[in-house]
Amino acid sequence: MAVSALQLGELALYGAAFLCGVVCASALTVTQGEFGGQCILYGSVDKNISALALSHFSNISLCYFVAAISILIAVYCFAVLLYGIYSCCMDERRWDHTWLTVNLAVSAVILFFLLVSACILRVGMDTLCSSILQTKLVKSCQEAQHVKWSPQYNAVRFYDNLYSAEALISSSFTPKVGLSQACMWLGDAVPGHIGKGSGKSHQNHVRSGKPAIQ
Repeated sequence: MAVSALQLGELALYGAAFLCGVVCASALTVTQGEFGGQCILYGSVDKNISALALSHFSNISLCYFVAAISILIAVYCFAVLLYGIYSCCMDERRWDHTWLTVNLAVSAVILFFLLVSACILRVGMDTLCSSILQTKLVKSCQEAQHVKWSPQYNAVRFYDNLYSAEALISSSFTPKVGLSQACMWLGDAVPGHIGKGSGKSHQNHVRSGKPAIQ
């Protein structure tokens, strides 16, 4: 069983993308739980004496959308990862033109939704942090994790979780799409990786009635 470096790199990057999706969805879910199941992206914050109080929550579907996209991509990457491991163990040829075309098309769709999700997180965090800083109770959004919130929200790690979710969802599509493009361009150039050349040569010899040269 011979596994090329390209296949190993693919498996590693699909595994990384799977972990990014799971951690991102988990971070968003934990943040929602800290604020009573509400979505704080694009939220408004007011000053309540010496505490911070959320005066406006965004539509909860925003957080559900980002979390759902992360989970769906994680499931897709995990499925491809399992199939890749199976192909390597069974020594099956995976890199044909049809597979690469489909994979590239799926990657383009994933890229679109990930970009939308990353924009939602980035703009939503900026809006929330801008509202927090306007209260002049803290000097940075990260410091808001260590002040009192009204009502008694457990906001100890809300900024860290949102920042981690944004960083993960922004970076998870980079290896995914880059890998698909690399496979598309390099797959045919790697000797023995696809086996198309030898297959076509053999078919040509068979059609012409000449024995194939070994």
